[in-house]
Amino acid sequence: MSTIRTFIILLSLFLNSALAEKITVIKIFGLDTISRGTVLNYLPIEVNDEVTDEIKLLARNRLLSTNFFSQVNIEISNSELLLTVKENPKVKYFDIKGFKEDKVLSENINDKIRRNYSLEIGDIFVSDNLDKLIDQLRILYTSNGFYNAKFNIKTSPDEQNRIGIEINIDENDPALISSFSIKGSNYFSEDELLDLFRIGEPDFFLINYFTEKDQFKKIELESGLESIKNKYFENGFLDFSIKNIDIKESSNLSSISINIDISEGVQYKVGNIFFSGDYKESDDSTLKSLFSLKTGDIFKRQSILRSVSKIRGYFENQGYANLKIDTPIKPSKIKESFDVDINIALNSKVYINRIEIRGNTTTQDDVIRRELKIKEGQQYSRKDISESISRVRRLGYFEKVNYEIVEVKNDKNFVNLLLEVIPTKTGEFSIGLSHSNASGAAVNAGISQKNILGTGNTFNARFSNSKAVEELSFFFSNPYFTKNGSSISYGAFTKSTDASNLDVSNYILDETGLNFGYGILLDPDSRISSEIRMSNIDLFCGSTFATSDYEAAQCTSDKNIDTTVSLKYSKNTINDFYNPTDGSKTNVLYKLALPIGDYKYSKLESTYSSYFPIFDSSTIKLKSNFLLATGYGGDELPFFKRYYGGGSSSVRGFDFNSLGAVYPDGKAKGGESSILLSSALISPASKIGVDNENIRVSVFTDAGSINEKISTLDIGDIRVSTGVAASWLTPIGPIGIYFAKPLIKKDGDNTETFSFELGTTF
Repeated sequence: MSTIRTFIILLSLFLNSALAEKITVIKIFGLDTISRGTVLNYLPIEVNDEVTDEIKLLARNRLLSTNFFSQVNIEISNSELLLTVKENPKVKYFDIKGFKEDKVLSENINDKIRRNYSLEIGDIFVSDNLDKLIDQLRILYTSNGFYNAKFNIKTSPDEQNRIGIEINIDENDPALISSFSIKGSNYFSEDELLDLFRIGEPDFFLINYFTEKDQFKKIELESGLESIKNKYFENGFLDFSIKNIDIKESSNLSSISINIDISEGVQYKVGNIFFSGDYKESDDSTLKSLFSLKTGDIFKRQSILRSVSKIRGYFENQGYANLKIDTPIKPSKIKESFDVDINIALNSKVYINRIEIRGNTTTQDDVIRRELKIKEGQQYSRKDISESISRVRRLGYFEKVNYEIVEVKNDKNFVNLLLEVIPTKTGEFSIGLSHSNASGAAVNAGISQKNILGTGNTFNARFSNSKAVEELSFFFSNPYFTKNGSSISYGAFTKSTDASNLDVSNYILDETGLNFGYGILLDPDSRISSEIRMSNIDLFCGSTFATSDYEAAQCTSDKNIDTTVSLKYSKNTINDFYNPTDGSKTNVLYKLALPIGDYKYSKLESTYSSYFPIFDSSTIKLKSNFLLATGYGGDELPFFKRYYGGGSSSVRGFDFNSLGAVYPDGKAKGGESSILLSSALISPASKIGVDNENIRVSVFTDAGSINEKISTLDIGDIRVSTGVAASWLTPIGPIGIYFAKPLIKKDGDNTETFSFELGTTF
């Protein structure tokens, strides 16, 4: 048998040798834009080679694989290799037309198509690429419910071996979801599961017009299925499965029905919880207090992960940055339960070797470093690092602040902390026009810099002229006047207010003064500060006050010196200056007009804002303001020191300064106390399809009141409104806009459903 095989091999070699022909010349025909050298580079044949049919086939396939040619023919005649080719044309233009923007396709997707399928101008055209593209478009349209979409391809070759390609798409109407059901659920209701999908049976027709909920999208179906899985897994159904997905199109492809069949399986619970490994001086009771689940609780995967993260943070705050935690899960002796074994390996403690700040081109290095709670040489602490990053973000000097922990080479006991910052605009020189619902159109000019020369100091100089307010002011502050964080501030101002243009009483108040402040840092997040302020006041009153004895007396009084001293407590733990998502801000201010001046009054003001992350990248904001003011020593509170409410910074949906008691002419009186409560759900604009990270949208509810006297505080005077708002941080400053509707109001209230403000965020 081996003799026969050897004979066949030798015979094959002999025949190939006999059929091979030695090449003395290579001639190429049909080249236009491709050079001869390029062809020879790909051709596996050289002069003096012996060429067989197999080598000719190899050469042809290799040249075709370059996509340079649509046809390749190789012949041998009189020891000459004759290579005839036909070049593929180059793309002259490529267009897709007829689609509705962002239904399925968009210009951005078209650009990607041109690149992915080599159909950009100047690319070599390969018909297979166009065929693949059409197949992909059909799949894309079908997966979005456009079963009746048609694709008309028009190609236009020219004499220069170029080709124009145009695809006209007739999308037709998409197939709409006529029915959507989920079978097999017992623990959760069908409606609860259907709510996890962004697609489904149509909403009320007006709502559905905007949501297009009944338009089928495969990606949304898959996203909903994943949400169902996560919901069941998070509630202990570890055997959950999706048995079948049945999608049926109607005969005319105008509608589809979707039926999902699921199997819930057993709902497992937590069995015994064990801690094992090396966790040094820590005891089981401490670790169990960090673990949110207990024996007998429903087995929740995310709860276990969050608990493990807490335990990890507990040890990382003690310097164990290299610890390892494994959580093997095994069936428990307790029926339908799983035991959780938390295996901990702490390894050695880690210390900060070096802190490096990158990307900082505008701020002095020590301005950043003084905000860091963690220092070089200090024991590693995840909490201190996290709080340090939040403090740097809170400065408002940087658009982004990121960090990275890098191990020191050859020394596992040390790590480097790398801070990456992107500076943002912290100052501006402005001259021009602005508009506010509060004060109307204004001519303004000024310079504002909260990080002057990168020192972290604030400098403002401003001039503003409107119908309501004329102001010239100067202000400087240094938050780290001393090494221990004491602050200093001072300024001067002159201001003229025509209250009749602010929808309040008809008086004109001219005030010129100075202020000086000093603060002491209590801890990295809070401080106590004091300020003394002295000003000269000239008051000119209209006829409104003739009916009020004490107001008339204030108008005719020769009092003009106002000297106040204030004490303020402030605490700030928010995680970002511009768009906070976590933390809070607290300010409590007490101000007293000293008897050495001509006025005797005091004010107590408390403001609080807190932010809580919720859902995916959304934030809940809660805000409260409680303001009280009164005279003392037998003097009444000066009427121009009262509080006013309504408008963008108060209860939205009501006119600016319109809340509370009014004079006979309808002008607002203001009051000795002000209450403001507000809540909002804030999300990035990407939630509504706007691709701009500097835009935030919110849904809010405001409540508040102005009370003429502290003693007349009445809950029945509270007004309530709700609405939607948006803020945009632009290169020329913040822009705010809102639509609001009063929910609780009184007869005679002036309402305002829309407001646009330049220089304001909501």
